[in-house]
Amino acid sequence: MAAATESAALAHSHPSSNSGGGGGGAAGSLSAGGTVPVLFCFSVFARPSTVPHGAGHELLIQKFLSLYGDQIDMHRKFVVQLFADEWGQYVDLPKGFLVSERCKVRLVPLQIQLTTLGNLTPSSTVFFCCDMQERFRPAIKYFGDIISVGQRLLQGARILGIPVIVTEQYPKGLGSTVQELDLTGVKLVLPKTKFSMVIPEVEAALAEIPGVRSVVLFGVETHVCIQQTALELVGRGVEVHIVADATSSRSMMDRMFALERLARTGIIVTTSEAVLLQLVADKDHPKFKEIQNLIKASAPESGLLSKV
Repeated sequence: MAAATESAALAHSHPSSNSGGGGGGAAGSLSAGGTVPVLFCFSVFARPSTVPHGAGHELLIQKFLSLYGDQIDMHRKFVVQLFADEWGQYVDLPKGFLVSERCKVRLVPLQIQLTTLGNLTPSSTVFFCCDMQERFRPAIKYFGDIISVGQRLLQGARILGIPVIVTEQYPKGLGSTVQELDLTGVKLVLPKTKFSMVIPEVEAALAEIPGVRSVVLFGVETHVCIQQTALELVGRGVEVHIVADATSSRSMMDRMFALERLARTGIIVTTSEAVLLQLVADKDHPKFKEIQNLIKASAPESGLLSKV
């Protein structure tokens, strides 16, 4: 990855009160021109590798990107830390640090995120369709309308080649996804009991898709499964777009306050037409005509409109 991308995405290490040239491991220094074993840790992962003797901050960053590039959220800033034996814990990488012996380093995301711009591109987006099941039909407000909009989104995903993950909440008792939604070509249809869609099978599927940055989320119920899914994804560094005209609840009060809460956390509350047009971005896009045909008829102007 280009150095410009690295410097834009990752923060430079902060100076530490520790002085340091070596790594803090058991092995001694190696001769100049050799390589040094380093354990690179990120999130729950730890991967051994080697770097040239004398490698500094920039080479460590490059190695982190080569090992974990698909999992690093470019919207965050990061700090590199070194495990210090004398403290028994990680410390910020000392200023001027050069690798001279076996050591262990980790890349830590800072809690403050860069401003979320909400850009969507097909290559970095996944659609999540949450629990649009038959047994919810009589209970969810304007269920027919959100089915209609959900079908539009599924068609758009097929046209643009965007992966779709579908979940069903306890299908043994609540039934399967409604027949009006054409699930042809979706990546996964998974049962769950957890309210959030972020279950192990979904996490594994996301890890297999390179460069995922954004999730477009729709379904039911706004204040339960949608809200919990969105918050969990954001906590993992994924940008979330909730499609307001394709999500509802049994109670409009629950729906309204859930969307307000989610918007305050930086989650993007949007509409199906805005999502689809943002994904094509240009009338010269080869799939623009097909997307245009999908949105020629406006989404239903149901009672959802006044309850956002």
